Amino acid sequence: MIDFLVIGGGIAGLSAGARLSAHGKVVVLEAEEALGYHASGRSAALFEANYGLPETVALSKASDAYHRSANGGYLSPRGLMLVAGPDQRADFEADVTELGLEPMPLEQAIGLVPILNPETVGFAAHHEAAWDLDTDRMLQDFAREIRGNGGQVLTRRRVTSISGPGPWVVEAGETFEARSVVNAAGAWADQVAEMAGVGRIGLTPCRRSMARLPAPGGHDVSGWPMILGVNESWYAKPDAGKLLVSPADAEPVEPHDAWADDMVLAEGLARYEAMVTEPVTRLETSWAGLRSFAPDRRLVLGPDPATPSFVWCAGQGGYGFQTAPAASQLVADLVCGAAPDLDAATVAALRPERLRP
Repeated sequence: MIDFLVIGGGIAGLSAGARLSAHGKVVVLEAEEALGYHASGRSAALFEANYGLPETVALSKASDAYHRSANGGYLSPRGLMLVAGPDQRADFEADVTELGLEPMPLEQAIGLVPILNPETVGFAAHHEAAWDLDTDRMLQDFAREIRGNGGQVLTRRRVTSISGPGPWVVEAGETFEARSVVNAAGAWADQVAEMAGVGRIGLTPCRRSMARLPAPGGHDVSGWPMILGVNESWYAKPDAGKLLVSPADAEPVEPHDAWADDMVLAEGLARYEAMVTEPVTRLETSWAGLRSFAPDRRLVLGPDPATPSFVWCAGQGGYGFQTAPAASQLVADLVCGAAPDLDAATVAALRPERLRP
């Protein structure tokens, strides 16, 4: 008998499975041929603790020590820069406050990112407190922890039926019986809940598109910060000598293997181009991922109030990697009856009870 059957092999499922593997036998089922195939494999891979709603920020800050020290640490310096047009002062100042940035002279900003256009960038701000995350190694380390504790991580196991509880019987190419099911299915989490007879909580998958460009102007981009357009209207991030640019879109869609919308991508690239001196002449590749949100845009963590052996680890909304250490620990605490380290108000705001009548 499996103690915890985790549906979903992205960062949500693997981190929760790793925490729970200290308390019982864990089996993770991933529908695709590789772990982290969907949202987790298409992440911008940045740790910025001030990004998101207060409860998300609390999870990110509680994850900080893990990111820095676990398994040798997962962080490397990146930094974050915000840029805005001359007519965007009010929005710029609001973003500076929310993200804890320091305004900087435009000349200094151009020193960090030489392609910024002094004729179109009116304001800039920056801080060093943003880091690249080694997301692939984090996925593999959580999977290794599960296996090290006697669990299994199985790919190509698409769930086709769920019945239960007492025990749960899950069909996914073979039959699995489990005392608890952990729903970490990302964009498909509501479908899994409906299959299990637990009922949806109103998750909305939203598309986020990305393009990889050659290094603009032949610059060495490795030391550039991540660059964010005011109101998160676009962002750009160095990646392996190239530049990733996203329109920061959030279009509600049905769960699917996402791809970039050409028009949305073009509009986002135009917003980026308006702030730089180097035009976009070629895209090396483009893709999209799905970021799933609960109605209140907070993560959904813990046992379902009506069916406690059905556990939610969903609604990460693009914050999955940066919150994973604390979010997974909270799931394990709530499942195993331990006292969470997070304050009671934050825990209550993250539990699925808030989304049930």
